Amino acid sequence: MNIAIVKYNAGNIQSVQYALNRLGVEPIITNNAQELLSADKVIFPGVGEASSAMAYLKNHNLDTLITSLKNPVLGICLGMQLMCRHSEEGNADCLNIFDVAVKRFAPTQKVPHMGWNQITKCNGELFKGIENNSYVYFVHSFYAELNAHTTAECDYILPFSASIEKDNFFAVQFHPEKSGDVGAKILENFVRL
Repeated sequence: MNIAIVKYNAGNIQSVQYALNRLGVEPIITNNAQELLSADKVIFPGVGEASSAMAYLKNHNLDTLITSLKNPVLGICLGMQLMCRHSEEGNADCLNIFDVAVKRFAPTQKVPHMGWNQITKCNGELFKGIENNSYVYFVHSFYAELNAHTTAECDYILPFSASIEKDNFFAVQFHPEKSGDVGAKILENFVRL
């Protein structure tokens, strides 16, 4: 199994690598087009700021590469947000894999949304063997609106997409690599697609 993690100017790549190692997978970390195209699966993680991350992707032609991938792709946190149409964070036009807007939480409660929260209405390939109302770990100030591709929801200030899925593209707002046994199972489900 050849799994590639997209290397770009967003953090948290090491945590994803270690989580895959615990599943017996040794991923490569790369921004090389040929390695990403030939990988069995691609993981697009991220912790950072949307507009600067998009600028980096465009400057390195990773924007067009990621959208052209035919192998299964998993976006995590910022990776998920960058797979959407537009983010209010830095007023960034994103990859538009998912035709959905990413918006800033209204600060009616503590922002960022940080810590363990439940996911509901779980369906789709990533959630095989995962019970509704399972707890996963979130750290984010922006959210993807509910949409036709939502495969799990979370409620913090308002309901939002905890996961979205379309064709070969999968994405989660939470951090499966920091979500204990539930997160490990979600990563395992992606690896086994």
